[in-house]
Amino acid sequence: MTAPAPTAPFGARLRAAMDDRGPLCVGIDPHAALLDSWGLSDDVTGLETFSRTVVEALADQVAVFKPQAAFFERFGSRGIAVLERTVADARAAGTLVLMDAKRGDIGSTMAAYAETFLRPGSPLFSDALTVSPYLGYGSLKPAVDLARESGTGLFVLALTSNPEGAEVQRAVREDGRGVGATMLAHLAAENAGAEPMGSFGAVVGATLGDLSSFDLDIDGPLLAPGIGAQGATAADLPKVFGAAVRNVVPNVSRGVLRHGPSVAALRSSAAAFAEEIREAVAA
Repeated sequence: MTAPAPTAPFGARLRAAMDDRGPLCVGIDPHAALLDSWGLSDDVTGLETFSRTVVEALADQVAVFKPQAAFFERFGSRGIAVLERTVADARAAGTLVLMDAKRGDIGSTMAAYAETFLRPGSPLFSDALTVSPYLGYGSLKPAVDLARESGTGLFVLALTSNPEGAEVQRAVREDGRGVGATMLAHLAAENAGAEPMGSFGAVVGATLGDLSSFDLDIDGPLLAPGIGAQGATAADLPKVFGAAVRNVVPNVSRGVLRHGPSVAALRSSAAAFAEEIREAVAA
């Protein structure tokens, strides 16, 4: 069964899901070591069992799934077919799907990436897509335009959790503004006037410590990787994101997935993270 095309903008649908289920986003990251720890083979059969189990275990519990496209693409066309089914099953079950593909290019190529993930009717149609703006923010225009048309969203890499990101994202432009700060300003402009929340989000690492020098109030969601295996905790969220914490979508992947293949253990782990996050955000 395939979920219908959106009838409301992504930001509104995400706000409703976060308010209803809490803001937790769980990654679907079937890398070889994780498949092995589940007792699965590192092949398409293991990939499909893993993905199906995660969706069946958590689709009624979390606000967002974030499949990492690369872990499916490594198996070629058969892996892509599993990704298509995973996305369709998750959306049909009522969970928003953020495709973590980090696409970025110019012109017709960027438009083709957008069509792949953001055009209703596409086999890989998702509710939102991660994109890279480092060919210039304007290079994302085809994806921005299609997202507005189709009611989907984007998450733009702004201040990522990997240490290497700083050499680009903390670089200072001729006008004195940092590159990451420039991306946040573009997103704030995209979201201007949106209610209850804009559809154009930023990726901002939960491991980055004090970000009070950045304006994170973009009136859009802030995808926050780094909780769990990367060392950040739910308690860090208010300190990192300040007044913008209500719009944070914390992503946990290994912290939850390592508890599989037990469905009960996956559900328990996700519930524990969700409760920690809810308490931290409400504090």
